Amino acid sequence: MRTLDALVFLAYFVLVSAYGWSIYRRRNTGVASSTDFFLAEGSLTWWAIGASVIASNISAEQFIGMSGSGFKLGLAIASYEWLGGLALLLVALFLLPGYIKNKIHTMPQFLTQRFGPLVATIMAVFWLLVYVFVNLTSILYLGALTVQSMSGFGFFTCVLFLAVFALLITLGGMKVIGYTDVIQVVVLVIGGLVTTWLALDLVATHFGQSGVVAGFGLLHTKADSHFHMIFAKNHPSYGDLPGLGILLGGMWVANINYWGCNQYITQRALGAKLETARAGMLFAGGLKLIMPLIVVIPGIAVYVLHQDGLFQKEMLNAAGEVKPDQSYSALIQLLPDGLKGLSFAALTAAVVASLAGKANSIGTIFSLDLYKRYVEPQATEAKLISIGRIAILASLAIAVVMAPQLSRLDQAVQYIQEYTGFISPGVCAIFLLGFFWKGANNAGALVVALLTIPLSAAFKFWTPLMPFLDRMGYVFLILAALMIIVSLVTHRLEDEAKAMEQSPGDFRPGPAFTIGFVLFVGALAALYAVYW
Repeated sequence: MRTLDALVFLAYFVLVSAYGWSIYRRRNTGVASSTDFFLAEGSLTWWAIGASVIASNISAEQFIGMSGSGFKLGLAIASYEWLGGLALLLVALFLLPGYIKNKIHTMPQFLTQRFGPLVATIMAVFWLLVYVFVNLTSILYLGALTVQSMSGFGFFTCVLFLAVFALLITLGGMKVIGYTDVIQVVVLVIGGLVTTWLALDLVATHFGQSGVVAGFGLLHTKADSHFHMIFAKNHPSYGDLPGLGILLGGMWVANINYWGCNQYITQRALGAKLETARAGMLFAGGLKLIMPLIVVIPGIAVYVLHQDGLFQKEMLNAAGEVKPDQSYSALIQLLPDGLKGLSFAALTAAVVASLAGKANSIGTIFSLDLYKRYVEPQATEAKLISIGRIAILASLAIAVVMAPQLSRLDQAVQYIQEYTGFISPGVCAIFLLGFFWKGANNAGALVVALLTIPLSAAFKFWTPLMPFLDRMGYVFLILAALMIIVSLVTHRLEDEAKAMEQSPGDFRPGPAFTIGFVLFVGALAALYAVYW
């Protein structure tokens, strides 16, 4: 980066840090409870909730990983974004009312109230392991990969920088995270759109034309195969995105688990009133519609230019192999002075916001659902906050050590989706049946909790050629059936399960949400119709 780039990035860093400090001083002085610290109970507005959801979701996984998948797979990878937005709205419609009405603060708390402490503890441990060893680690790895290529600093130095920056924000609590995420989202959206604009203009210029419209048209002409959302069975990447299975199968297991049963995401809305939380989720869902423009199109642009002779060295790893995950960093290298710093700031904002949100969720689950229950039930609120901060520090330290181990991956986004998918089917089955079937009981939930990882691993071993999204769908159906059967067989022996307190009126949305939902579905249908 040049001097102007460094100044732009420094301005971003100072702005986020100063705003975070002001929020901490103004809103966190005299924090009274651990739920206030971890959930910012009642103090986040709808726009802060929506921005925080997107800032936590859009990370290096999207900027680097999905650009890499865009390079290799094309626009089809956008299904994760577009269907994710629809899942967000469905969660707001059907799951948030139950969480908020029953005063659920953590996902293990829901499991405790519904199925008892044993199921909750098992799942809490699973979540912590996945959050630390898959999510935090991959976010750090992908972020540092690009920071290294832009800054010239060593990979491990970049990992430490990102971890420390995130730590400073996280230790201030959810209020600081939530409101600084507003700045992070503005930076990442503007910076991302600028990068896409310049990528399309670069494509147009390379082929003797000008303008982003011409560039986008050239992408269709030069890489028509990269603009199909649904792959046929003979497509070389069918194993990554299995055709209609995307719309009708395991993708929904991944989405419902991620957006509705995931402390990392739902935590932003759990401290708000239902109307505010729904408005925030609707705002986030709308932002998801434009995310492929930011995180997928640049990867397709690099693919087109690479096929025509550009980015030959930039796309190679140490072994001389083409590495799709390097497409975004290769593109950023060609940006003009100043704009390179803005794109760098956008990427850093995405990485830091996701790290902060994930680490805060780790601290929440560890302190409220494990430490308080098994170590010190009478712990003071101040002690729980301290334990949460220690858990945050420890989790980031582990991720810093583990991040370099991911350098052998081809597409990190597929790694993340596949291995979080080992617990997604079980979580989805337990939560959906727990919410909407009063007959679900502790014994059925316990069987599912214990079998979700072994059964997913067995399917991967027995059917190595089966697309992992299809595998998730089949495992979900088997686990849901097992939970129903076990619950029916043991219902007379078990009376501890408590149904959720909810009524049909809880699911009735307001007119604004209804209008937004209809517009979203219409836009989504149009996109799939055009790019089927």
